[in-house]
Amino acid sequence: MRSAQQILADSAVIAVVGASRDPRKAAHSVPLQMQRYGWRIIPVNPTADELFGERVYRSLAEIPHPVDLVDVFRPAQNAVEVVREAVAIGAPAVWLQLGIVSAEARRIATEAGIDYVEDRCLIVERAAGGLTRLS
Repeated sequence: MRSAQQILADSAVIAVVGASRDPRKAAHSVPLQMQRYGWRIIPVNPTADELFGERVYRSLAEIPHPVDLVDVFRPAQNAVEVVREAVAIGAPAVWLQLGIVSAEARRIATEAGIDYVEDRCLIVERAAGGLTRLS
């Protein structure tokens, strides 16, 4: 299993499930900051059409290209289904944001052999590792 920082270093495309239009929410500011540091953010939200200058998809299954990481901004009870979807699309890693913990989601990811992070924030780990995808 890769460390949280290694997952970020290895990832270029991050699908963000639960990405928000509301700039006051972490589900908006976190993906936007990751985008500013060079990651491609693919928002997944059933009620928006465009976020961060990218087309929004209704589900992970609709994304027409591979993603390196699925970042989850959904309540823990919804994380289980998101992890199942991530496994189904062949995502190599899943990341549950700060405050989101699910033993069942962890079990599904572990059994599928994909990297799993929970209760951690992308931007905190990015900053701690001094990571960027900008050249």
